[in-house]
Amino acid sequence: MNMQPILSFAHSLINKAVSEGDSVIDATVGNGHDTVFLAKLVGESGHVFGFDVQETAIQNTTKRLQAEKVDHRVTLFHKGHETILDSIPETAHSTITGAIFNLGYLPHSDKNITTKPNTTIMAIEQILQMMQVGGIIVLVVYHGHEEGVIEKEQVLEYVQHLDQQVAHVLQYGFINQKNNPPFVIAIEKRK
Repeated sequence: MNMQPILSFAHSLINKAVSEGDSVIDATVGNGHDTVFLAKLVGESGHVFGFDVQETAIQNTTKRLQAEKVDHRVTLFHKGHETILDSIPETAHSTITGAIFNLGYLPHSDKNITTKPNTTIMAIEQILQMMQVGGIIVLVVYHGHEEGVIEKEQVLEYVQHLDQQVAHVLQYGFINQKNNPPFVIAIEKRK
């Protein structure tokens, strides 16, 4: 296939915005796959700030980071992503160039614990406040469940109304696949 799969596309967008030495955010660490990707991307002089409300996610991510020997580049917060602005040290705010979200629930876990539209939107707003111009926020939207549909609709409504002088917003996804395929929303900060 010549078109990029959803996760590859999400990573390619982050890869274009983030350089070695930057600070980035994994707003939903889940099982740590994106956290490891980001830790390798920012290199020895960069830093990843990761958030998740589930202890299982923090534990799984910690193990994966240690196995990849990049745990020293990451600070994990057992908190919701709506606390980003207060949790990340102010000295790092101006170094944020990328952020990634996987919306929905933690795979192989309690499907009743999901991301919520209000906290996701709060987190986007906070990241835009601290992010460098040219930085990118990538949201991978999994909406094949009841809460996911609600979140998808509210997040799309929010990003569609972002001032185009402040941010460019892109949506990327396959429209002829069955079972509510995930899609990407990317927000690039302009000013």
